Amino acid sequence: GSYWLLAGAVIYLVGNPIVTMIFNVPLNDALAAVDPASSNGAAVWANHLRQWVMWNHVRTITAIVAMACFILALI
Repeated sequence: GSYWLLAGAVIYLVGNPIVTMIFNVPLNDALAAVDPASSNGAAVWANHLRQWVMWNHVRTITAIVAMACFILALI
């Protein structure tokens, strides 16, 4: 049980708050810094959307895997 608990905690911490701080927050900051009506704004938005969605999928998958580990720790 303790192995699954530790695995779930590590997977969650790496896959959620750390991914958010390292990848999603800088993408959001870059998006907030440009004029959405400009041509540069459109380019930044296109990059933001592609990258942010990818990292959001990483966060979702790691949260699900961490939840599975926590459930296994209870068994």
